[in-house]
Amino acid sequence: MSKKKGLSAEEKRTRMMEIFFETKDVFQLKDMEKIAPKEKGITAMSVKEVLQSLVDDGMVDSERIGTSNYFWAFPSKALHAKKRKLETLSAQFSEGNQKKENLQQSINQAKIGRQDTEERTVLSKELTSLRQRKEQLKAELEKYKECDPDVVEEIHNIFAIKSWAKKKFGFEESKIDKNFGIPEDFDYID
Repeated sequence: MSKKKGLSAEEKRTRMMEIFFETKDVFQLKDMEKIAPKEKGITAMSVKEVLQSLVDDGMVDSERIGTSNYFWAFPSKALHAKKRKLETLSAQFSEGNQKKENLQQSINQAKIGRQDTEERTVLSKELTSLRQRKEQLKAELEKYKECDPDVVEEIHNIFAIKSWAKKKFGFEESKIDKNFGIPEDFDYID
């Protein structure tokens, strides 16, 4: 007792195209709704949807004449569509190969003068050493930052403004620090 498996959307599209190619005729929707289930096993309920998808993809032509819609597709049209698609893909492939070749040339040019030589190795080690020394000096400079005249001036200004705000408005020092993002360990320098 196995259930019959339904056709996939692509199988339905292929079978519907076979109707057009085999008959080389023009059909109305109601004709397709009768022919497709009998000859190709496409359910009548899905004929309109499949037909519309083929029209949307340009594989089937349609024209409204009076109150009726007519549908047709000829093998030559499908062949031309496939040839155009092949030409487009071939052009894209060629373009992709050209880009790849250009990038490879750029890589090869960039490698010139960058071969590992003894001099390059020595210079690379020296560069690493100088970068480490720079970081050490930055850390040492950070220690003496408090002695920088500009920093000292800023600190004096901050304390002067805090003192003025306390006298003028009666603010608590902790609230001033909190509202202006002044750290708790901020100390006055003499």
